[in-house]
Amino acid sequence: MSYEIHLQPGEHRFSAEPDETLLEAALAAGLLLPHSCRDGACGACKGKVLSGEVDYGNVTEGALSAAEREAGYALFCCARARTDLSLEARTVTRAGDIPVKKLPCRVQKLQRLAPDVMLLDLKLPASEAFHFRAGQYIDILLADGRRRSFSIANAPHDGGHVELHVRRIDGGRFTGQVFETMKERDILRFEGPLGTFWLREESVRPVVLVAGGTGFAPIKSIVEHAMHTGTARPITLYWGARDRAGLYLDELARSWETALPGFRYVPVLSDELPADAWSGRRGLVHQAVLDDHADLSGVDVYACGAPAMIDATRRDFTTTRGLPEAHFFADAFTFAAPAN
Repeated sequence: MSYEIHLQPGEHRFSAEPDETLLEAALAAGLLLPHSCRDGACGACKGKVLSGEVDYGNVTEGALSAAEREAGYALFCCARARTDLSLEARTVTRAGDIPVKKLPCRVQKLQRLAPDVMLLDLKLPASEAFHFRAGQYIDILLADGRRRSFSIANAPHDGGHVELHVRRIDGGRFTGQVFETMKERDILRFEGPLGTFWLREESVRPVVLVAGGTGFAPIKSIVEHAMHTGTARPITLYWGARDRAGLYLDELARSWETALPGFRYVPVLSDELPADAWSGRRGLVHQAVLDDHADLSGVDVYACGAPAMIDATRRDFTTTRGLPEAHFFADAFTFAAPAN
């Protein structure tokens, strides 16, 4: 049997099967809820259960605390209906202004950016227009039906291709293919654009961008889009990595300080090597933001990286620096289990 879901704001209604998540059911009904990782790690899809019962699914404590669960909150990417429900989400919009498509693409460039990071550039079909918002991602569709999610690193105006930054994962099936056997002119299939991690252009608040490792990819898309549109909003980028090689497009990020008025770049290393001869900021990237900002109540924060970084950033920015939850946008990178 299916359950009736009443979604606010907007008085939207849709049905959900017991075996599908609330997010899946909403998307199938053409309703776009805030979401990103779809894996219970980033907390972007958090909303309130006003009435009814749900199975909460597997969530991390950082994305949904026990206190939040007690207060009625759930992660819609994990929760499943067990009765008819009334739900409250931060924002609800109708999907369809940018259609999600399944498309073939051709590998047109493979460039090693770091020992464990590959730039994968995909040529899109000339006959199919592909539109996306700066910060969104795509799913690469594997032959066995599995998916691998990667953020789009180029800006929407730079059409005709999709740029991905792929980090090699030990035992990873797709990343192993990218680094070992993939060749230019190989054909792949993908679905996208996906996610609600994108630049909110209606806002006039200053922007703080926080990237960890290859979390730089969607941030690059956001910055290059801001440059293209000529935004007047001050933007500060904090990019954290273990060592200098992890800042794999450091020179590009530094060039933005000249190209975009009001832009500031702060690279941060947590475990630099002696050969790095590093004289810049050290430590955790979100701590660098805390060190520089006593008050974040008036900014928009976009954070992308590992779940632990996202958890710490959300917690500390909202509880100690006054950042409103509604102005924190996150994309947590999770990795598929290594192939057997």
